[in-house]
Amino acid sequence: MDHYEYGELLKTLDTKMENIRNIVKPDNIQKRLDEIQILESNQDFWNDAAAANQVQKEKTQLERKLEKFKIAAGRLEDATELYTMAKEEGDDETIETLFGEAEKLDESVKQMEVEVMLSGEHDANNAIVSIHPGAGGTESQDWAHMLFRMYSRWAERRGFKTEILDYQNGEEAGIKDASMLITGENAYGYLKVENGIHRLVRISPFDSNAKRHTSFSSVMVSPELDDDIAIEIEDKDIRIDTYRASGAGGQHVNKTESAIRITHIKTGIVVQCQNDRSQHKNKATAMKMLKSHLYEFEMEKQQAEKDGIEKSEIGWGHQIRSYVLAPYQQVKDTRSNEAFSNVSAILDGDIDKLIEGVLISQSTND
Repeated sequence: MDHYEYGELLKTLDTKMENIRNIVKPDNIQKRLDEIQILESNQDFWNDAAAANQVQKEKTQLERKLEKFKIAAGRLEDATELYTMAKEEGDDETIETLFGEAEKLDESVKQMEVEVMLSGEHDANNAIVSIHPGAGGTESQDWAHMLFRMYSRWAERRGFKTEILDYQNGEEAGIKDASMLITGENAYGYLKVENGIHRLVRISPFDSNAKRHTSFSSVMVSPELDDDIAIEIEDKDIRIDTYRASGAGGQHVNKTESAIRITHIKTGIVVQCQNDRSQHKNKATAMKMLKSHLYEFEMEKQQAEKDGIEKSEIGWGHQIRSYVLAPYQQVKDTRSNEAFSNVSAILDGDIDKLIEGVLISQSTND
């Protein structure tokens, strides 16, 4: 990188940060935080626990967003000042250091761009991730398990917590169905772009003739909704079945039918929960999952109507992303049109760039 390139980078990042400032409105955030501080100083504020909790949640989110903005803006301001001074004084050592940190500076501003995009109503919420294999038996069930591991590893990389809500083993390998709760800041905001059909092309480890197979699995991500969000579900709209729990890897097998399966008759949405030995607790969790899925289903339906398309089946022509392991290695997203060759890392949870690419692409098209 030379002086001209670095100077142009600083100009580009400065323009981006100004756009981000206009969206984030840090002065307004600080003003709201000051208002919250005044509210908290009033003893009556704490009498309504539910309302106080909502304000505390808002405060935490605002503080995090403001802090991230200040860090990104501060880094850019420091780099610009240092570069200007170093050029004037002919300090080549400092300039070389700045050149070396250019990528990190660029990434810092990009992260703030993504943060701005995560401003939807429920983007800050935890995420419920459900994975279902498509047609293809063992092949698709194994692929579903690979996706389950990918999202688990992604959560681990980010320091998020995961809780398995349901896990149904496949007959030979993989999973029939699985759901997990991923708890962390903006978990739903990031993972909502994973909604859709994921396609795998590889030499099958289950085919003695070593032929190439194509498998599909669907991923549904919905926000963990607060209890005060009203989504009406009447008894006549659902069917509830019980069965014996059989945890991941065959662990925690119950002798009683504590696991719960709820089918929403109108939409065909099915949720299952077996993470607790109590049938009552599993039912409560399953109902919460159903509400979240119904919310996501309605959002997808509205978007599909807006785009003039129909909701897809799990199969050819409907995938949002393809993972090719043979004859070459590539992961390509159909929405951002970006392709990556680091397939092993991606399947091990390194999916941030994939997610960010889709978020940026969608914001550009809106």
